[in-house]
Amino acid sequence: MAGTYLPAMIILFPINLKQLLKYLFYPKERKRMKTIRIENNFARVCPGLKIGIIGAQVTNTETDPRLWEQIDDEASRIAAAYKIDEINKRPAIQATRKAYRSFGKDPNRYRVSSEALCRRIIRGLGIYRIDTLVDLINLVSVRSGYSIGAFDADRIEGDTLILGVGKEGEIFRGIGRGVLNIEGLPVYRDDKGGIGTPTSDEERTKITLDTKNLFVIINAYGEEMPLDETIAFTTGLLRQYASAENIRTDIVSADLFID
Repeated sequence: MAGTYLPAMIILFPINLKQLLKYLFYPKERKRMKTIRIENNFARVCPGLKIGIIGAQVTNTETDPRLWEQIDDEASRIAAAYKIDEINKRPAIQATRKAYRSFGKDPNRYRVSSEALCRRIIRGLGIYRIDTLVDLINLVSVRSGYSIGAFDADRIEGDTLILGVGKEGEIFRGIGRGVLNIEGLPVYRDDKGGIGTPTSDEERTKITLDTKNLFVIINAYGEEMPLDETIAFTTGLLRQYASAENIRTDIVSADLFID
């Protein structure tokens, strides 16, 4: 049968065509990107929210000196452009803080992650070195002002994440933070529970050096860097530093979920 010789035939094709044939003829090679739904009540409070999502197959590494040259350059730009009391006036950060207040959460006590990163830079503390994927996402967050969630897609339960508001007593173990009180915080939930907020993501679905399938959520409560440019910047970094393949992107608008 002709199908018997397909794997040998694939080896003879250029790499891009080889990947295409694997995608077409070997369904197990495909990774469907997770989808996002927004609860109606949440969408009514934040109708202008737009969410950039990215799915990709990646290779993570401990660190990349070339990436850190870019991070250091961006950190220098932030330190020169802002005083510490000006960071929360950046449009993307200010809009996210406004959302927190709308749900009854104090953004000075539970800081938006992009704000926290920029504050560390201005205070001379620098950005944590974690691994290439996390460092890369932190770079995008600092440049764009957006809070960005990045997850190991294979650890997410189910195919759809639902964005709503954290509830009293809801268990959420923030990465490196222990149990985090997410009552009143925007939270993405999979079939098992919360996995991401604009303040911190959950230990259960965090990126590790073993992560092969990445899912990224860019939270644009108010626009600063155009969202399509932010997505393009992120995917470019993923290709350059994480050998990203099978990249899929989308933009989800909250106003589409208002009844």
